[in-house]
Amino acid sequence: MPAIFPRWTNNIPLAVAVLGPFALAGLVGFVWYYFSPKYTDAGYRPIQPVPFSHKLHAGDMGMDCRYCHNTVERAAVAAVPPAATCMNCHSLVKTDSPRLKLVRDSFETGETIPWVRVHQLPDFAFFDHRPHLAAGVGCSSCHGRIDQMTIVEMAKPLSMGWCLECHRDPEPNLRPVDQITNMAWDPATDGKAYDAAKDPKRKRDVNPPEHCSGCHR
Repeated sequence: MPAIFPRWTNNIPLAVAVLGPFALAGLVGFVWYYFSPKYTDAGYRPIQPVPFSHKLHAGDMGMDCRYCHNTVERAAVAAVPPAATCMNCHSLVKTDSPRLKLVRDSFETGETIPWVRVHQLPDFAFFDHRPHLAAGVGCSSCHGRIDQMTIVEMAKPLSMGWCLECHRDPEPNLRPVDQITNMAWDPATDGKAYDAAKDPKRKRDVNPPEHCSGCHR
């Protein structure tokens, strides 16, 4: 009886046994990275209704983050400033700029500007800015160098694994409390001379939770 399949097909089971684990490992690695927030979320940079430049305001002009996000130290969320905050300056500066028309209209009518949210956690994850800033975690640790962004983008993945890395070893991300909004503070250099345990301004030790209920309440 003639053979139905060629002789080389006898090697297929051996090839599957040898190459299968490598293919499976490659598939897992592909999904692990390309389906993770580090790839799918980091770098997200939506176009906003008003072309506000953090590079100009926070970088070149040196405005403190808390001037606009004034609830960040006393509320769970950092407030998006109302048009009235913008008009504190722009009632005198660039008063006729077409790029700021939506801000002027919002100030006059009370209609909110439809900003597109950039940093957003899932509803099942609880995050409070207050304990993080009180611990000395700077804005740039989570948001990146905002002062260098003309268009704000999501610089970090904000995934559970990423958060847990910091909760398990917070020291590299801690700085003097009075430097939390200083984007230029560099933990690789300035951090070497800073010891959180010896900071007299700290009222308690930093002990971030690692249990589930710390973030899922």
